[in-house]
Amino acid sequence: MPFDFTQRKALVCGASQGIGRAVSHLLASGGAQVTVVARREDVLQSLIQELPGEGHDFIAVDLSDTEELKNILTIKDMDYDILVCNAGGPPAGPISTAHEEDYLTAFKTHVIANSILFQAVFPHMKQNEFGRVINIISTSVKAPIPNLGVSNTIRAAVASWAKTLSLEVGEYNITVNNVLPGYTETPRLEALLKKASERSGESVEETASSWKGKVPLKRFASAEEVAHGVVFLASQQAGYISGINLPVDGGRTASL
Repeated sequence: MPFDFTQRKALVCGASQGIGRAVSHLLASGGAQVTVVARREDVLQSLIQELPGEGHDFIAVDLSDTEELKNILTIKDMDYDILVCNAGGPPAGPISTAHEEDYLTAFKTHVIANSILFQAVFPHMKQNEFGRVINIISTSVKAPIPNLGVSNTIRAAVASWAKTLSLEVGEYNITVNNVLPGYTETPRLEALLKKASERSGESVEETASSWKGKVPLKRFASAEEVAHGVVFLASQQAGYISGINLPVDGGRTASL
């Protein structure tokens, strides 16, 4: 059954590439008016031209600049029914050597920015008694991933924020859920593979083969496969699902 997003407006962060870009295309294909958010205005202008349908818009902002984000949102009409919170993860590295600034930047980019975005769209969602909030985070909220110390910490904070929010706003028919991508063919995965191969001395191809071997399906996901999980949770049909963490990881995460 195709999902119908006619008369819905969606705000999609991290839309310039990877999963966010795929989500934007799927929502627009379903009839939604999509506002795409990322740092580069030229990329976003090009993206809204290629999205199916009409009425699309963009917001060019660095989510770590939370003051600028608040300033932009105060002059925008925030009548969005769907909010997709998504941003690139912090740099890889062990938690034992992480810098204070790494934590602060990541916390602003993910937790604080998500909160600012939700508070901006909340009045419309509450008035209309309909809202969908989907956070794209990581399977690390179920099982920490080695050498992603700051990311593991911040992603878990987003998951806790989202669960708390789901308990507060459910009475207004607003659902809040998290999608947890596993290994997904995105620029982020390419960067992680390169860094891992440098540490191990293996080639990128050998490292990729080793990682695929840890996945029961023996392959990486496409961005579109993860995006389908996001779009389902944004749909009318998912109206009784809230407060969950949905792994889209080919079965790799070992926990229930």
